[in-house]
Amino acid sequence: MSRYLTREEYFDAWARWHGGTDPRASAVVRGWLTIAHTLARPLAGLSPTVVTAVGLLVALSAVGPAAAGGWWLVPAGLLVGLSGLLDSLDGALAIAGGRASRRGYVLDSAVDRLTEVGYALALWLAGAPVWLAVAFGALCWFPDYLRARAGQAGVDETGAISVWERPTRVAMTGMTLGGAGVVSALGLDVVVVVAGTAVGAVLGLVGTAQLGRQLRRALG
Repeated sequence: MSRYLTREEYFDAWARWHGGTDPRASAVVRGWLTIAHTLARPLAGLSPTVVTAVGLLVALSAVGPAAAGGWWLVPAGLLVGLSGLLDSLDGALAIAGGRASRRGYVLDSAVDRLTEVGYALALWLAGAPVWLAVAFGALCWFPDYLRARAGQAGVDETGAISVWERPTRVAMTGMTLGGAGVVSALGLDVVVVVAGTAVGAVLGLVGTAQLGRQLRRALG
């Protein structure tokens, strides 16, 4: 088995797999990846693909409690958070464990998009208007689509980390659902869900604008 990378080596390897984007530039992403790297070390024998599949199942399992509403929104939020952690864990197992591959990278990206569909669906079932939930989900997808298309156009670097990266999307969904569950006894759950989804959509617009500006310069 390959030597398990140190945290700094893991950051460097992660950057190479993500178009040269340095995770140290964002405290949120740096902290998120540090947790994943730490948890992955004792689990180095696990298959990253298995963890990816479990993460998808956990994300989709949040839909049921979200539909139930009320106090059930708390476990829905916790499941979303766990799914995001598993998503980072599979990457840490693959990259830091020396098992990263192009096939695994594409699979992980595809699963990320499917989990974000689950997040948008959970927010809608919890009370967000359908148009707002769709906007939230689309803005989860769009930045990564832009990066992929720019890569096909020959852009080697995907730009600096924006305010709307994967950890932020997971955190906004999880905290919105969990927070709504906490205040559900006061009848404020739908208000919190709508507000949280709207804030996420605004962050998505800002993050997309940041990325678009960077890619415009890179594309000339």
